[in-house]
Amino acid sequence: MLNNKIKRTTSLAAAFFILTALCGCAGGEKAAETAKSLPPQGDARYSALSNTFCGWGFRRTDSRPEFTPQQTEMMNKYNCIYMGSEKEKALYLTFDEGYENGYTSLILDTLKEKSVPAAFFVTGPYVKGEPELIMRMAKEGHIIGNHTVNHPSLPSVSTAKEIYDEVNELDRLVYGVCKQRCKYLRPPKGEYSERTLAITNDLGYINTFWSLAYVDWKNDVSAAEAEKNVLSNLHNGCVLLLHAVSKGNADALANIIDKARAQGYEFKSLDEY
Repeated sequence: MLNNKIKRTTSLAAAFFILTALCGCAGGEKAAETAKSLPPQGDARYSALSNTFCGWGFRRTDSRPEFTPQQTEMMNKYNCIYMGSEKEKALYLTFDEGYENGYTSLILDTLKEKSVPAAFFVTGPYVKGEPELIMRMAKEGHIIGNHTVNHPSLPSVSTAKEIYDEVNELDRLVYGVCKQRCKYLRPPKGEYSERTLAITNDLGYINTFWSLAYVDWKNDVSAAEAEKNVLSNLHNGCVLLLHAVSKGNADALANIIDKARAQGYEFKSLDEY
């Protein structure tokens, strides 16, 4: 859903990115040195693990998601984030950023006004094309998450080394712009396998899924629809995924925050998960 649109990069943004990279080239080298490596066994270590394609999804009873025992076992085995404690009225706000559609500044304005932390999962073209937004996210205290360089379905990536390149190159790009390291990884399209979870977990990333999302990436949802889709499905420990390309999401965000808080929810950072 993102691959056809993430190629837009302006010359001004490219120049800004090059300047930032040149000024921080020592930092980029340091990032490469400190990035976690794969175990020396390489692909042999993961050959016994299933690479059966899994697409993240779940049933819902009322507003509460229901996960299968197999999902829960897999998520816990590889230290994934997907839903917080059922006993706590916490809400974790996350955005996927494959390309910029003109609404991220508005989203950041709202988050700043409301003092709400968020995580933004970005791709390689986004980092290269929008360095000023990346720097603003970091400066205002938000988490910048890893959505890979090229947004591939990770089970389709042939080798552990290629997965390593997808995620660690994105980490290097982010570090080169804002000196923030990526700790959290959102598998593109929510597609994964036991093999990909094992590889990325060994690389030190926390795979981050969600317990609430809706079809918002087509950018045809009104603010009223966005508000209803989110507020009617909130639940304790909610990990909320929104796409920043949606005008409806951007326009509804302030009301979503205010009304969620009125229901007793507290917005927390993924670092507090």
